[in-house]
Amino acid sequence: MKYKKTVLKNGLRIITVLMKDNPTATVLVLVGAGSKYEDKKVNGISHFMEHLFFKGTKNRPTSLDITKEFDGLGAQSNAFTGHEMTGYWAKSQAKNSSKLLDIISDLYTNPLFPEKEIEKEKGVIIDEMNMYEDMPMIRVEELFMEVLYGDQPVGKKLIGEKENIYRMTSKDFIQYRDQHYVAESTVVMVAGGGFDEKKIIQEIEKKFEQISLAKKGKKKKVIEKQTKPNILIKTKDTDQTHLFLGVRTFGLQSKYKAALSVLAGILGQGMSSRLFQKIRDEMGVGYYVRAATDFFTDHGFLTVKTGVDNKRVLEVIKAILIELNKTTKDLVDEKELKKVKDYLTGNFMLGLESSDAIAGYYGEQEILKKEITEPATLIKEIQAVTANEVRAIARKIFKNDRLNLALIGPFKDKKPFEKILKFK
Repeated sequence: MKYKKTVLKNGLRIITVLMKDNPTATVLVLVGAGSKYEDKKVNGISHFMEHLFFKGTKNRPTSLDITKEFDGLGAQSNAFTGHEMTGYWAKSQAKNSSKLLDIISDLYTNPLFPEKEIEKEKGVIIDEMNMYEDMPMIRVEELFMEVLYGDQPVGKKLIGEKENIYRMTSKDFIQYRDQHYVAESTVVMVAGGGFDEKKIIQEIEKKFEQISLAKKGKKKKVIEKQTKPNILIKTKDTDQTHLFLGVRTFGLQSKYKAALSVLAGILGQGMSSRLFQKIRDEMGVGYYVRAATDFFTDHGFLTVKTGVDNKRVLEVIKAILIELNKTTKDLVDEKELKKVKDYLTGNFMLGLESSDAIAGYYGEQEILKKEITEPATLIKEIQAVTANEVRAIARKIFKNDRLNLALIGPFKDKKPFEKILKFK
């Protein structure tokens, strides 16, 4: 799949991917802004700002003006906030690519931040916060970030804390936007069919000609310190215990990235994976169990997540640790290794069928790495991983001074978990 990268004189980056005969087009604007760019007093502002961009612009003064226009195009639209980036996107029929660009660029370059809308949206943010508190499967992931990174920005909740949300004003949003929503930290993606590449690039240049040329705001560097297994428990009266058990690994540019992905696949991706077979099919205890890798620019981790019967949580944690430890000792046989690599590459390609998926794939790489690895190259890297490389990386990461556990359930005492949370 071919892509074209264009860098404008103001530093704005444009990535276009023409997908022949694709009936849809997606416009995605990404900015290098997220929790890792926030000071403690404005924790949550990246996510809050994402909401406010849909509350009115100079050209579309109300949220209804924006939503009616999207609906009139039969479009899907949304936004998302991460620790290192925020994105705004819309997807519609391929013939509507220029109209989508007009709306998304307006949201990005001309937000109003009216105090009245800010005050109203505070209630929405608090309700969203309360919703996540009632969803332990999601909330436990935030706890895992906290146990890893503590009081650092990346260890804070993306959505922020209630006291922060209540005290934010228009001045805070304008200041934060001026610091981070600048040309050099912005990537505009257009993917799909039906657009003239040369014309759309010219349109983007015009739409973003007034974007700030200020120097990009700095990201807070992550500091990792650990000498023994860490545990964080949130006591809650739940019907089952939701947990994240994982280890610190490496960042996006690591030479171990492919081997880590294969290791996670062996452990817990697919219904034939080791942990799915062990916990669900053999022990009959967990409805969901999955292993995954997460890579950030300067850090990363491999996790196992599951939700299990409160009475059997210690038994399950022991079983997970045993399976992790096995990969440090025995070489995975070639048949299983091939199956996992084919599963990973097959699912990867299935995930790139749509224009929004392509926009996300190329855009995320550009915003985080400033370079793009083509899907075919990534597949080659996965397929080249050997059994020895899998065992070597397992031995490197499955150590007690990298091991962490976060869980939500009806528990107050850490001691039973401390006794078993260790590699032997």
